[in-house]
Amino acid sequence: MPRSEHNPRARATMREVARAAGVSTMTVSYTYSRPERVSPEAAAKVRAAAQQLGYPGPHPAARSLSRGRVGTLGVVLGKHLSYAFDDPQAARFLAGVSDVCATEGVGLTLVPITGAPSDPHRVRQAAVDGFVVWTTSDDDPVLDAVADTGLPAVVHAGPHKHALPVIGIDDRAAATAVGKVAFAAARRPLVLGFPLDRDRTRQLLSGDQVPEVRFPVTRNRWQGYLDAWTGAGHPPARLRLAVCPVNRTADGESFARELLAGPQAPDAIAAMSDELALGALGAAAGLGVRVPDELAVTGWDDRESAASAGLSTLAQSLREQGAHCARTALGITTHTALQHPWQVVVRGTTRPQE
Repeated sequence: MPRSEHNPRARATMREVARAAGVSTMTVSYTYSRPERVSPEAAAKVRAAAQQLGYPGPHPAARSLSRGRVGTLGVVLGKHLSYAFDDPQAARFLAGVSDVCATEGVGLTLVPITGAPSDPHRVRQAAVDGFVVWTTSDDDPVLDAVADTGLPAVVHAGPHKHALPVIGIDDRAAATAVGKVAFAAARRPLVLGFPLDRDRTRQLLSGDQVPEVRFPVTRNRWQGYLDAWTGAGHPPARLRLAVCPVNRTADGESFARELLAGPQAPDAIAAMSDELALGALGAAAGLGVRVPDELAVTGWDDRESAASAGLSTLAQSLREQGAHCARTALGITTHTALQHPWQVVVRGTTRPQE
């Protein structure tokens, strides 16, 4: 008597299914792993016998090991798992990754990062076929752990380590271009920016006092804005950097309100994201500061709400960059260039350039 009849909770074996169906064990295996190699009649017998015996099929992990792949792409965000849902930029990037995974029939695994010493071990133990790493800091040990796995991996927007391909845009050149628009006719310009390092300290710095910046995106955009300002003949110290710990509209609004209401209120704000820029616009509206006459504002990304707000910004497609990263990690990319296009979109929140 098959074990499933003797003990309903026991798991039937592939051999028992083969015996009940009158086929070989290999035919049962192929029915689940390579159905194209089994005739419809034989497959029907196998599935009927499996249903009768309560056999669910081979365990997915066992099938993956036999194929030498898991069928899942891992995404490492370098932050807490909730970041994937809270940060609009990360959400747009992940949408591009998931587009490719859906098309290719590949699963998507978000590898949780907590900032604890156990993070590298968690990455090394992840059951995935490759990694996509959202931009992180130069000194993040998680990136070393990704390289240690020997699996295909790609990094979005840096850092450049372990000869891993880096996909994104030329942030410094883009920041220089949008900075020229933001700082036109400005005397007290400000950059509303991302964190400098993994400590994520909220701070206000003058351009000649900015310490080492460990996040490549922050570093490259700051350097580009500084290029735009100094290239027009102004001293670095006159350009300030307001560091926001988190990329949220509320954080941008809070910091901008504090600065606009204080001494040396900025007359131009170049924000490193549309979220921070929209916060600055909210602060200006609440204080009665006229845009762009008294305050010019630029953003970054050209998200949907940027157009409705009339925000001058830097347009790029994080969704397409996410898709490119996924295709590269899966070995199916057709792109020959790692850098993506961008353009400055001028709307009503900036002054005419001289």
